[in-house]
Amino acid sequence: MAAIALDVDAVRARFSALAAPTAFFDGPGGTQCPDSVIDAIAGYLRESNANLGGPFGNSRRSDALVAQARLSASSFLWCDPEETIFGANMTTLNFALSRTVGRTLAAGDEIVVTRLDHDGNVSPWLELAHDLDLTVRVADIRDDTTLDYDDLERLLNDRTRVVAFPLASNAVGTVVDARRVVELAHSAGAIAWADAVHYAPHGPIDVAALGVDVLLCSPYKFFGPHLGVAYVRAELAASWRTYKVRPAHHRFETGTLPHELLAGFVAAVEYVDSIGWEAIQSHERALALRFLSCLPDRCTLRGLPGLDGRVPTFAFTVAGLSPRTVAERLGSRDIAVWDGNYYAVEVMERLALGEEGAVRAGFVHYNTMAEVDRLLAGLEEM
Repeated sequence: MAAIALDVDAVRARFSALAAPTAFFDGPGGTQCPDSVIDAIAGYLRESNANLGGPFGNSRRSDALVAQARLSASSFLWCDPEETIFGANMTTLNFALSRTVGRTLAAGDEIVVTRLDHDGNVSPWLELAHDLDLTVRVADIRDDTTLDYDDLERLLNDRTRVVAFPLASNAVGTVVDARRVVELAHSAGAIAWADAVHYAPHGPIDVAALGVDVLLCSPYKFFGPHLGVAYVRAELAASWRTYKVRPAHHRFETGTLPHELLAGFVAAVEYVDSIGWEAIQSHERALALRFLSCLPDRCTLRGLPGLDGRVPTFAFTVAGLSPRTVAERLGSRDIAVWDGNYYAVEVMERLALGEEGAVRAGFVHYNTMAEVDRLLAGLEEM
């Protein structure tokens, strides 16, 4: 069956930000928003701004918006609407949820994380371990940056309570075999706790099919506003005593939600649905193939050398130049990339890249082949 073609010009016309001359390869740190998301945020503030539970129009519209946001989250993650939680961002949610699960743990219990994780899925457990006298173990990666599943299995024992892992590395793009990790976690009686932030703009997420117990993501990585979304399996959530104010209806959301950002989130999910994952993935694959096949010899790719087993996020170094120098020179040509460790502390240490880290370029579906060629030319001419 032929791949579904993406009309990238039509896509880009939906983003005012893309009228700028910049080639945005900074998506792993946050994507641009389509105008529909921006309009939804502004529209809420113009027409519906109020707190919840009031017997008047704006409040009732806000009630309806929160309900719709839960439906949108459930559609995006394939879960029940009441299993969804909103917060400031993934990391803030993760600190809060880890503190909640901490009430079920005892001194000597163990948490397993991986070297592929963003620190937002590591530091909450390190801090909890400090407070509760827990042990945090780190599953290693192989030289090609794939997760060492044998090492992960060796770390599991009858004191393992949580296995935290990413669906994809935010640094090198490696995709994790989530079902395999979930099976290993559950075989040890542990909670499977997934960070889907980096995977979310690149493919569909089905929490039921994955079997995860907890999953977190950030809409600002998939064309939405700065917000965090979490899924917690209903039976697990019911067993936890949460930190909350006494009258609050929702057990995990403290204080008033940013309703205008929920409006933007609803619009972001609608936007992704309007494009379709098959078209998104086909276009991203073509961009990645061009980049990998034409990467200058002076550049050293860190991670998987091909397209299989990864999302189109590439970490690389350029001989004789620091990552910051490369990023600055590309920035002077209106090409946006990141440099450093991007909070992927463990993987950068494992790759011996030090404090400077690497250059990171990430492709999403609104990028064009011409932009990839601009990036390649910029690297070639350094």
